[in-house]
Amino acid sequence: MFKPLEPPKNKDPLHRTRQLVLPPRARSRQAHLFTQAAAEGRFALPRCKTCGQFSVPARDCCPNCLGGEYELADTAPSGTVLSVTEADIPFLNYFRERAPWRVVLVRLDCGPTVLAHGHYDCAIDGRATMSLKLDKAGQAVFYAAPAETGGDPLSDPQWREMTADPRHRRILITDGRNPVTPALVRDLLQAGARKIFVGLPDLWKPLAWENELRQHAAVQVVPLDVRSERSVYELVRAYGAKIEILINTADHIRPGGYLAPGQLCHAADALDMLAMGLMRLAASFGPVMAGRGADGEAGAVAWVNLFSAYAQTPSAALAGYAMAHAAALNFSLSLRAELAGGGIRVMNVFSGASDSDWFQTMPQPRVTARVLSRSILDGLRGGLEDVHVGAVAEDIKERLRANPKAAEREISSTRFGG
Repeated sequence: MFKPLEPPKNKDPLHRTRQLVLPPRARSRQAHLFTQAAAEGRFALPRCKTCGQFSVPARDCCPNCLGGEYELADTAPSGTVLSVTEADIPFLNYFRERAPWRVVLVRLDCGPTVLAHGHYDCAIDGRATMSLKLDKAGQAVFYAAPAETGGDPLSDPQWREMTADPRHRRILITDGRNPVTPALVRDLLQAGARKIFVGLPDLWKPLAWENELRQHAAVQVVPLDVRSERSVYELVRAYGAKIEILINTADHIRPGGYLAPGQLCHAADALDMLAMGLMRLAASFGPVMAGRGADGEAGAVAWVNLFSAYAQTPSAALAGYAMAHAAALNFSLSLRAELAGGGIRVMNVFSGASDSDWFQTMPQPRVTARVLSRSILDGLRGGLEDVHVGAVAEDIKERLRANPKAAEREISSTRFGG
């Protein structure tokens, strides 16, 4: 029985420092079907298009009918535990550093038998609730929890290794002027965050919820302007070694097409805030966080970027804004590859128009700050990589999957007006 998660203590200099090692990273192209499902929080497996049989592990041809085409299909996340093994001295360094490590063999209700990381309450012949998680190397693995009791995920160190729950973590929110900030701070505090740093650009400007932020003992407002390399550097010098989750909320909203007056200036400002701002943050915070990826139970774990859903497709109504978000998204994917070497998860959160004053002419449905905040928190707890918030973001995701060219034509030609 493992102990419940407790607030981290200061390091003991007499104890050996755990070095950064990662689980195995090699995967076949077919196996990345599991990665796609795990990144979105789905329990979906490759299914043969010919005979409909699920295949685990992923194969080039179906073992039942020798068909060669698979589709990713959602299925019941349940099964029966066949065996339980606890390795005290695992062969691979990553698991040896975290031993004992428990693995279970589970026969899924949909047919296949899989090897999974197991919650300590899993028992032979017991029912298991299954999930697909991304491990420290960013690869998909199976995780089994007892179906009868559900288990306490946070009390299981194996679960904590594959998620980024904010409990007892120190968190930086880069732009306190984003409307999601008050709700996000409240939710993070309720989730047990140890400390929340809230960056605030242009300190001379009034902020409606500044007093609310400052009244919390665990919240500290700090000067941060992602448009300034010096501002980012000074913050990382003061607090960089304390940040375990970074949530980049910087945004610059200016609706309008490329042919509208002043759009060149608006687009340049948006690029400076979103794309270049993300690069400034990455250059300063990235190496520090990657170096703390193995720093015990409260080491650095996640980097969160908030994007418009239109970063994935052109929009005539938000041309410059969509371009800036698309540039930032492209860089975020490169950042994910860079930080993966340190075991840091990069989570991209896509949402439609918010309730911001800049989106007054956008049609409903719009995303409220509370919904966006809860989605960020759920994504961290689930260890996800891609989170789509609201009906607009979900619709764009599905349309791009079904027919990218049709989505391009339809979405890019849509205009919004008062």
